[in-house]
Amino acid sequence: MKIKQFVDLAIKEDIKDGDHSALACVPKQAKGSAKLLVKEAGIIAGVDIAKQIFNEFDSSFKFTSIINDGQSVQPGDIVFKINGPSRGLLSAERLVLNVMQRMSAIATLTNKFVKELNGLNTKILDTRKTTPLLRFMEKQAVLIGGGDNHRMGLYDMIMIKDNHIDFAGSIEKAIYQTKNYLKENNLSLKIEIETRNLEEVNQVISFGGVDRIMLDNFSFEDLRKAIELINGKFETEASGGINLSTVRKYAECGVDYISVGAITHSVKNMDLSLKAL
Repeated sequence: MKIKQFVDLAIKEDIKDGDHSALACVPKQAKGSAKLLVKEAGIIAGVDIAKQIFNEFDSSFKFTSIINDGQSVQPGDIVFKINGPSRGLLSAERLVLNVMQRMSAIATLTNKFVKELNGLNTKILDTRKTTPLLRFMEKQAVLIGGGDNHRMGLYDMIMIKDNHIDFAGSIEKAIYQTKNYLKENNLSLKIEIETRNLEEVNQVISFGGVDRIMLDNFSFEDLRKAIELINGKFETEASGGINLSTVRKYAECGVDYISVGAITHSVKNMDLSLKAL
């Protein structure tokens, strides 16, 4: 359903009353074939979604996958071939490319982070720093790149952040009120709480009532101390300004998860093109 809704909205945005370029110069009954050509090395993502997009445009398209989601690609590789109505190919071209270029970029960067942690148990997480209405695709790309998804939205996990704590009055009040809220509303959601220093970590440990402690913008020394203090009683997550050159050092502190907003909000699209055969 998400793909159908997405394609419907994309058609309204891009085509509206007609793809007049294609309608003007391509005969109605014309058939054509095209290939998706890779122009940049990386991890391909969005093949399955591209197939669904073409199918939403016209169910008569014949889609032939050559390279699957998650595989490494090099310039010159052909990912898939598509055959069907020429007008439909032209109308769907940019939507397919926009989706696959962004998803492949996300999968590629995620995979670089994951490879930095080879041999360690720490997992890479995404965040909610995604493109509005494209989150389902961007988070799918993270999975394809070997990462893990954090919460999908505000509805499927409790995340008590610094502003929540400040507005609630204290860490203890924020946790207490959260537990009451879940009980009153018969909800079963994991609770994560953000901490900004070792003092706050100790407060959470003393009060309990959460599943995961986020350690936000901790130095390596303080992160190691926090992990020792927590001692496996709660899941742990490091966050804040972590990049490819520092991610392994953070992971070596013993943290369970590292969340990296950059894998979705700071990527440069992979260079792909759809060329007529």
